[in-house]
Amino acid sequence: MQRIPHLAATALLVAGAIVPALAGEPAEMQSETVATYTIPEANQAVGVDATHFYAIDNRTIAKYDKATQTLVKTFERPKGGAVKHFDSASVVDGKIYVAHSNYPEWPMTSSLEIFDAETLDHVESHSFGIQLGSFTWVDKGPDGAWYGAFANYNRVFGKSPLAYGNKYNTQVVKFDADWQPSQAWIFPDAIVDTFDDMSNSGGSFGPDGNLYISGHDEPEAYVMALPEFGSVLEWKATVPLANRGQGIAWDRSTGDTIYAIIRGKGEEENKVTVNRVMFEQPAKEAGASSSDEAAETAPAK
Repeated sequence: MQRIPHLAATALLVAGAIVPALAGEPAEMQSETVATYTIPEANQAVGVDATHFYAIDNRTIAKYDKATQTLVKTFERPKGGAVKHFDSASVVDGKIYVAHSNYPEWPMTSSLEIFDAETLDHVESHSFGIQLGSFTWVDKGPDGAWYGAFANYNRVFGKSPLAYGNKYNTQVVKFDADWQPSQAWIFPDAIVDTFDDMSNSGGSFGPDGNLYISGHDEPEAYVMALPEFGSVLEWKATVPLANRGQGIAWDRSTGDTIYAIIRGKGEEENKVTVNRVMFEQPAKEAGASSSDEAAETAPAK
């Protein structure tokens, strides 16, 4: 299978840590696409464990065998029911944790929905009600706590004359044992600007302990860290991916692989992509150019 490299500049990788080549500037990491699969349900996000990946659509979870890309099982609910809008998913200890909201309805309400990864049976629900925004991703951090994001948007929907929450109000939260936010952080303005009029769609903790987040459209993920002081997350690096924003998930059975999706446009089919982050690559000079280009990933709506 042909591997497509994504090359960028300015990273020093020391013992798994990402160190910007220039102080104050995010590092530019490298990745390559090792596989691309046509998966109809890959419209919102993808989750992954050691043996399967789970394509997420608004009201659907489709379980696929990683080795053969064979559809194993599907959870689906009809439009107009209680399931409104699944977003990103993480698979931890045999359970699928799915961020759910009533996007783009108003007022914004959200919930966490938990499924058995073996059977896709729905096993638990936690309602956040009207909270900080629209719940878009959830993942377990390296400290053992759960984290997630409540997104807000600058896009105007339906009959409302107002933006859907204002994207600068988007927050990453840390949950306590009762799924109540115990701490919260915002993104730097430069990250929020990459969201256009949308917001943060995906988040997954990497093997380096950093949080990798994605926007709604851009073909990349942003490496974030908790700040030493204050409430603004630190933007450490950017890694190019074969994606169009949306949900991402680290494959923790490999240690260097992120699953992502390309939402099809028009007649184009939805795809799941497998991306290897090249932690071992040497640093490049800041501003160095490359003849290699990332896979074509035009922005989606």
